Amino acid sequence: MSAIDRLTDELSRLPGIGSKTALRLVHHLMKGSKEDPRRIARALMDLAEKVRSCTVCGNFTEQDVCDICLNPRRDRSLLCVVEEAYEVSAIERTGQYRGLFHVLGGRLSPLDGVGPDELNVATLLSRIDDAAGEIQEVILATNASVEGEATSVFLEQEIRPFGPRVTRLARGIPVGSDLEYVDGTTIAQALAGRREI
Repeated sequence: MSAIDRLTDELSRLPGIGSKTALRLVHHLMKGSKEDPRRIARALMDLAEKVRSCTVCGNFTEQDVCDICLNPRRDRSLLCVVEEAYEVSAIERTGQYRGLFHVLGGRLSPLDGVGPDELNVATLLSRIDDAAGEIQEVILATNASVEGEATSVFLEQEIRPFGPRVTRLARGIPVGSDLEYVDGTTIAQALAGRREI
């Protein structure tokens, strides 16, 4: 297998990149300077050697504990549980959330062999227990998929005995949408989650 084929094959394994896009990326790299692929290779090596999971929350970091967990100005009474580390960045970009995070590392999916033991559920429960009442609210920010909903229901049952309030991200109609183009499930969730204005 040629170097072009090997790299195309590796790139096509990434989410959202098919074989045509992978081949286009390889050709783009080869048309540029010889330094471009070397720079990308060095960045990938740094990623592999330096980045790891935070020992507290599971977010990606180059230290043992991430900057969010170390920040004394974060609201330690709020804990937002997400499926994947990239979702931390999505929530942080809003500038609206000042609490802490916990990354599950996936979602429950029995058909794929993913149960609670394959996720960071035990560390989540231990973290809530060790906080001795400091965590007042746990926000379950799992995706609105069947697996995400099942994960949320399971976590709610596990967290509730520890005492914090358990909430879920609101679901509903995206801003700027026309009702005629929104699916029935989304409209139903929006109706169920309505609030007084």
